[in-house]
Amino acid sequence: MNSRSIAARDKIIVALDVPRKEAALDLVRQLAGQISFFKIGLQLYTAEGPEIVRAVRGTGAKVVLDLKLHDIPNTVARAVRSAAELGVQMLTVHLSGGEAMIRAAGSARSGDLLLLGVTLLTSANEQTLREIGIPDKIDNHVLRLAKLGVSAGIAGLVASPREAKMLRAEFGKEIKIVTPGVRPGWAEEVDQKRVMTPREALEAGADYLVIGRPITAHPDPSEAVARILDEIEA
Repeated sequence: MNSRSIAARDKIIVALDVPRKEAALDLVRQLAGQISFFKIGLQLYTAEGPEIVRAVRGTGAKVVLDLKLHDIPNTVARAVRSAAELGVQMLTVHLSGGEAMIRAAGSARSGDLLLLGVTLLTSANEQTLREIGIPDKIDNHVLRLAKLGVSAGIAGLVASPREAKMLRAEFGKEIKIVTPGVRPGWAEEVDQKRVMTPREALEAGADYLVIGRPITAHPDPSEAVARILDEIEA
């Protein structure tokens, strides 16, 4: 694999949105030669607990622990310490938890752990904002939370690819941008509303692309990854 392929490989985070440890590890082993990062989210972590993180790390893979922490500052700080002890590379926290919570998370970070501040879920739209009492445009809300997070010490942001260009223009190379809601043109539509293709997301300014079902639900996940890498490198 040449250096260009390695660079492309390190931009993809495969979401292990599967119910059990065995299925997750099977995917990790299938894709080990193509992908460096794997995301463990609420479904898998709730089913398997910290052991699934240790198992995936034990294969040599890098882990993004996507728990979207949102609680009182002391509780979030303790959770961040626990995640750091597991050796994960990235951990998500909800920026809507406020400045005190964000700073508590940052103070508990250790080593090279990158805290990722979640702005707005990709399943949300302006109707969602109105339902929770926020009469604003999505871009305004995302930027407001992003500024809060960065001012409180966050070095990475999670936002849909449709906000990536705005965030890159605002913060430059100061932050890492992680974008879920990335779907190749050949993938089926799902419940995410603010989406782009992998190539579009990278051109908009994303550093990392979170891709789940287009890979994990594909009859041949390795082939799906290869197609996505081809698109990125084209």
